[in-house]
Amino acid sequence: MPVTTDGDRVPWLLLVFSLPASRASQRVEIWRKLKKCGALPLRSSGYILPNKAANQERLEWLATAIRNYRGQASLAQVNAFDDLPDEKLRQLFIQARTRDYESLLRELKTFLALPVARRSTSGLSRLRKRFQEIIAIDFFSNPLRSRVETAFSRAAESERNGSGRQTRANSAEYRDRKWITRPRPGIDRVSSAWLIRHFIDPKAQFLFNDDPSSDSEAVPFDMFVPQGFGHRGDDCTFETLCKHFSIRDAKARLVAQIVHDADLNDEKFGRVEGQGLDQVLNGWAQLDISDEELMERGMSLIEGLYHSLP
Repeated sequence: MPVTTDGDRVPWLLLVFSLPASRASQRVEIWRKLKKCGALPLRSSGYILPNKAANQERLEWLATAIRNYRGQASLAQVNAFDDLPDEKLRQLFIQARTRDYESLLRELKTFLALPVARRSTSGLSRLRKRFQEIIAIDFFSNPLRSRVETAFSRAAESERNGSGRQTRANSAEYRDRKWITRPRPGIDRVSSAWLIRHFIDPKAQFLFNDDPSSDSEAVPFDMFVPQGFGHRGDDCTFETLCKHFSIRDAKARLVAQIVHDADLNDEKFGRVEGQGLDQVLNGWAQLDISDEELMERGMSLIEGLYHSLP
């Protein structure tokens, strides 16, 4: 497969393969792995993924496995399909994730309908893990994701309330800490990181991982764990942090309104300034830049927003 520069990268990866009829179990194994990595099956032949480095690596490994099973496999970079415009392909990926999110929402609602005393920790952990798996293959920002995030936040809040757990901690406990959040930060995460640096922990170090347990000493934010800082009730993570740490700065409160409307898209405060910032962040997230650089750029945007406010 030819190596391309970022500007020349073609949009799609196509894996076409065949396995001998005697390899039925291996065929099922490959199908399951393709499904897990979010590949879209073509009606004619082959499987498609957006052309990203991680997806290319996954498909190359699968192609190697198929050949080891005495099958044939070809992996190609594709500019376009004559019967499937790019927008149609994106919609097909979004529809696939919609089905995943809807299924997860049904399970989560069933779980939340149980009394708190009957909810198993392992059950909620399983649902959170499934959510992270879907996020990893949500290549085109499905709008249902925010609904699932809110549902998990409500689950975490009901757990805290049901257990009588204290929600406020000494601010000194959060100085000189590592803070962990999900990769490819959007407007709520970059603004929350800005808030942490300016009002909570000036020396905060930011880590990026889908698994909040990857660093036991790090403080999770905008992740789906009861012990972290995330959406609570109708609040985005930025608002949660403001309330938890009693941040009463007038401009920070205005930023909270802007971030809320951009992140939750519910027009609660009628603030539209964050929409453009969110689009810029989403555009940068498509570039081949690190999570660290994306976070720093995002925090600079929020810094500029903060100083522009009356």
